[in-house]
Amino acid sequence: MSNSVDFSKPQRQSLTGILVMFVNTLQKSVRAFWPILLLWLVKFETLNKLVVFGSVAGFLIVIGFFSYLQYWFFTFYIDEETNEFVIQKGVLKKTKITMQLHKIQQVNINQSLIQRLVNVHKLEIDTAGSDKKEASISAISHELALILKERLIHYSELDPTSEATINETESEPTAFVKIGLGSLIKIGFTSNYVRSFALILVVFSTIMENVKQFNVADEYVENQITTLDALPILTSVLVFIAIIITLVLVVNLGRTLLKYFDFTIQKSHQSIVLSYGLLATKNTLLNPNKVQIVKITQNYLQKKLDVTTIGVRQASSDATKVTEKDKIEVPGCTQNESNAILKLLFSKLPEKGVVHLPNWRKLGVNTFFMGLVPLTIAILLNLNNAFFTWKEFSLYAALFSVFAGLLLWFSFRNYKLFVSNDFIIKQNGAWDIDTTIIEPYKIQAIQTQQFVWQKITDIGSVTMSTAGGTVSFTTANYTEIKKLINYWLYQMESSDKNWM
Repeated sequence: MSNSVDFSKPQRQSLTGILVMFVNTLQKSVRAFWPILLLWLVKFETLNKLVVFGSVAGFLIVIGFFSYLQYWFFTFYIDEETNEFVIQKGVLKKTKITMQLHKIQQVNINQSLIQRLVNVHKLEIDTAGSDKKEASISAISHELALILKERLIHYSELDPTSEATINETESEPTAFVKIGLGSLIKIGFTSNYVRSFALILVVFSTIMENVKQFNVADEYVENQITTLDALPILTSVLVFIAIIITLVLVVNLGRTLLKYFDFTIQKSHQSIVLSYGLLATKNTLLNPNKVQIVKITQNYLQKKLDVTTIGVRQASSDATKVTEKDKIEVPGCTQNESNAILKLLFSKLPEKGVVHLPNWRKLGVNTFFMGLVPLTIAILLNLNNAFFTWKEFSLYAALFSVFAGLLLWFSFRNYKLFVSNDFIIKQNGAWDIDTTIIEPYKIQAIQTQQFVWQKITDIGSVTMSTAGGTVSFTTANYTEIKKLINYWLYQMESSDKNWM
């Protein structure tokens, strides 16, 4: 099939994709006219059934005809003269989207539940600097999608008419890393606690707000308080904590399995193919040359279980507005798998090099703002409102001081900057330890900062900006920072490597 595909001529989507367009249009219509539909449901008994069912049937026929027109007027092709990918679409309003091939950053192949049922895929095309997908093809066969994404990614790098290029494009991806179910379960139970807790809190608040509208909340809360009053305070607290922990773990595991199930990494030509998902599958083509920042995250439990998460940030034209679509995560890697992925991204395993440590004043400043300030505010609030007895307050304050002190100490101890000839590696974190890796030649700008009171102690901060975001290191030896900056500027100016 690949030899017969001529993308210089306009191509249409798969014919079965009309059903996908029909469902999408129907969903949008239901969302737009839901008040009318709700009114019909409430007054269904009093309405003329023939008129109701006739209107619904006519509405579906109109949507079906409109979906067919969407399919017919949607075409895409590669303009070989201008090296652009062109999409033309629209029924009443005609739209033409053109993208320069050398600016295409990422091509994703996703599949929703309805697309899986009719055996088509959605191809999404990203260029650097956009907050949303530049363009998408909603219904395309998997084989054609694979061929097209390879052409789009490598068209500007290769001669598409050469036999070598065709053979390389058509070669099947080779399996590289496959994240097993056991690794996903481990990472699901040991990560994203705060995010899952926030999700549970939002869901619980929404449910309680809806329950209040039916005058059930007060009775429910009163019953729960009566039940808790019958138990010792310590038991009630332990039960509540156990319930929260259980919910967080279940939510973590569910989100991880749904999103990352059957996570497979394949090597295809000069790119990396990532495919994953349980209900909605996603297939992402990643070019290592366009990777700007790599972040490895691992906590104590994950280290014991030999799992880690690798985050990848790609190029964006506005580094201050790096969006979620510029970030890719590989969860549940073992140490060997992590090393193999890093070698594929950087051509070799990153070395940490010379270590640079922060000044002890960083610990003092963090202790003041994250320890003393919250305690002072709590004391003032308790003086005015007497939320707790001073005996109870002392106990809670002691627990907070121990917990905050441990977090601050480990955060300070893990805060380090490693510099080698080819890599800049920042390490930080108290429980989840983040190891952020960038290559000096990909730095676009360097900014230093030194407050007036820091000049006496010769400390300052540095911020390195890349097309995928920024990396900062604060409260460091300012003299050493300036020496490092001079060397990094030399590497930026003298390097001829391509990173876009």
